[in-house]
Amino acid sequence: MRTLGYAAQSAKSPLAPFTFERRALRPNDVAMEVLYTGICHTDLHQARNDWGWSNYPIVPGHEIVGRVIQVGNEVTRHKVGDAVAVGCMVDSCQQCDQCRKGEEQLCRKGNTQTYNDRDRITCEPTYGGYSKHLVVREEFALAVPDGLDLSKTAPLLCAGITTYSPLRTWNVGPGSRVGVIGLGGLGHMAVKLATAMGADVTVMSRSSDKQADAFALGADRLLVSSDEEAMAKAGSSFDLIIDTVPVKHDINPYTPLLDIDGTLVLVGQIGPLAEPNTIPLLLGRRRVAGSPIGGIAETQEMLNFCARKNILPDCEMIRMDQINEAFERLERADVRYRFVIDMATLSAPEAV
Repeated sequence: MRTLGYAAQSAKSPLAPFTFERRALRPNDVAMEVLYTGICHTDLHQARNDWGWSNYPIVPGHEIVGRVIQVGNEVTRHKVGDAVAVGCMVDSCQQCDQCRKGEEQLCRKGNTQTYNDRDRITCEPTYGGYSKHLVVREEFALAVPDGLDLSKTAPLLCAGITTYSPLRTWNVGPGSRVGVIGLGGLGHMAVKLATAMGADVTVMSRSSDKQADAFALGADRLLVSSDEEAMAKAGSSFDLIIDTVPVKHDINPYTPLLDIDGTLVLVGQIGPLAEPNTIPLLLGRRRVAGSPIGGIAETQEMLNFCARKNILPDCEMIRMDQINEAFERLERADVRYRFVIDMATLSAPEAV
């Protein structure tokens, strides 16, 4: 299937139109027309090779919503016309202990990433959702529940599940005390989800500028992390802190805020952190953990939960030709809170 996308050809080049071939459908594949694609901070990192493992050309995009236009002859989960969503992975071995228990994101052989990866069978490069079409193994195409606005659903496939998964892993519910560091694309979803689960939610920010936004999203309070007196008073008051900051930073001010057996979960930064002080960890039996996305079953659970609770990200819709401007704004944190590309604005005269 010949299609059109936007690709980065190098770490220094802007994203530009890129024509390429999607693979022919296998018996267990679905083909979808992409309707909306969310922009994740990871897309910016990958396009600019910030992590050192980008392979060009890159067609980013792992927050994808569309409609099925074709199915393989063994597909049972979807039919033509269904609204479906694809997140950060499009395949896994399906055989290891992690895959068998629904933790495909932790596949022992490595899951296949939606872009900047290699197909498990052919080893051809994978290209993401900044494109008109996508072909994906049927298990990795999730059903979009009735009632979810398709134009705002895409960011749930990364920002949503990245914050939902630790909330579920650490059993957040009524009475849980949850802190959220950072109020960007991930942070605002963490606030909405934790609030919907019945938790007492505190946003942690360097200034009080985001207090009105935090309250509007459902948080109970805002804690100014630069206020030493306020931070001291908040000691030992959280069961779980979700750290959404996507760059190198110091977690030492936050670990004393955890109660005994409390956990600070890193979901934003990939790479080095400032040197941690182990004293609060040892003396308070506190822990620092990391969490990636969730598995396929948990992601479907998250979509269903959001449909029941009417939870959607706050989005700004853009045209495909505004992608480079959006990347520049993303780098400045100039978005509330997630960009979504209307893929109907990508003209594709050569696509089928």
